[in-house]
Amino acid sequence: MSNKLKIAIIGCGGIANGKHMPSLARQADAEMVAFCDIVEERAQEAAEAFGAEGAVVYTDFRKLLEVGGFDIVHVCTPNDSHAEITVAALEAGNHVMCEKPMAKTTAQAQQMLDAARRTGKKLSIAYQNRFRADSEYLKAACENGELGDIYYAKAIAVRRRAVPTWGVFLDEEKQGGGPLIDIGTHALDLTLWMMDNYKPRMVVGSTFHKLGQRKNVGSAGNAFGTWDPEQFKVEDSAFGFITMENGATIVVESSWALNVSEIGEAKTLLAGTEGGADMADGLRFNGDKGGRLYETKVDLSAGGVAFYSGGEEDAAAREARLWLKAVREDTEPVVKPEQAFVVTQILEAIYESARTGRAVYFDGTSDN
Repeated sequence: MSNKLKIAIIGCGGIANGKHMPSLARQADAEMVAFCDIVEERAQEAAEAFGAEGAVVYTDFRKLLEVGGFDIVHVCTPNDSHAEITVAALEAGNHVMCEKPMAKTTAQAQQMLDAARRTGKKLSIAYQNRFRADSEYLKAACENGELGDIYYAKAIAVRRRAVPTWGVFLDEEKQGGGPLIDIGTHALDLTLWMMDNYKPRMVVGSTFHKLGQRKNVGSAGNAFGTWDPEQFKVEDSAFGFITMENGATIVVESSWALNVSEIGEAKTLLAGTEGGADMADGLRFNGDKGGRLYETKVDLSAGGVAFYSGGEEDAAAREARLWLKAVREDTEPVVKPEQAFVVTQILEAIYESARTGRAVYFDGTSDN
């Protein structure tokens, strides 16, 4: 009898095929036994490519959960369904790894958090950039106090022309937004995690629908081909200014299309009392020592890359392995749902501030 952890995949589209299923397939202590997608052919293809012998296929996640036969559910669906599926999976007795962002809204994220606490099952959100070699190295430096008190940071997710033109990315109803909720969420998660600061006080935000609405011009040179301005319902860039309860300040920069030459995705810049660090050109540290300013670039080509079972392990595979380890050993996952909840809170506040033209306060006060 196999003692492998059994996994069900709900949503067999791009992120499932691009990350979740290939990474899970590399884990010797787990197997994928059930696949669900509203397009049956996609679920069937996933089962054939990644499923264990006898893997079953569904088009209704409720039926999948009713039949059961697994320990873990990976939710890889559009943002607006994260909460409904995750809550149902938790209440059916499963641990859940949900794709980022945690949810489309803070209220939905709260439902997920409440369900995890109520059921005692593990819930984690797929912020795989934490598991990169540079991220882990920088996190260790932060924990060791090498930067001191981090009081200023930038969360950077800036593309010049890389608008995703497939699936539901341009659908505001399904996704809740554009680059901010799609890639800005990764950069913000990294930044809050490095600072270990999850207490926002105030947010001011701006969103723009500029290049996405330009016919025959805005999409020139787009990495994923031209887009239809009529279908571009989300922002093409968004920016936020966050003040934390302890006074620390975070700037969020996100775009799919922006006329800039300096780009970077899922990166952070940190400034502390003892030193600073950034991911602009590899991982760099800076500060002053012996009366001189210094800048050091970390070589992560040797020793900084995570290895496992004799082979190189990428961030997605490391995410999968450590998630399964947390389930098997009954420990906390690396990405805690309470942390992901704050990311969703801040993202929603940036959108609200952009919509109303007012600052959003987390203590119940206003800027009136």
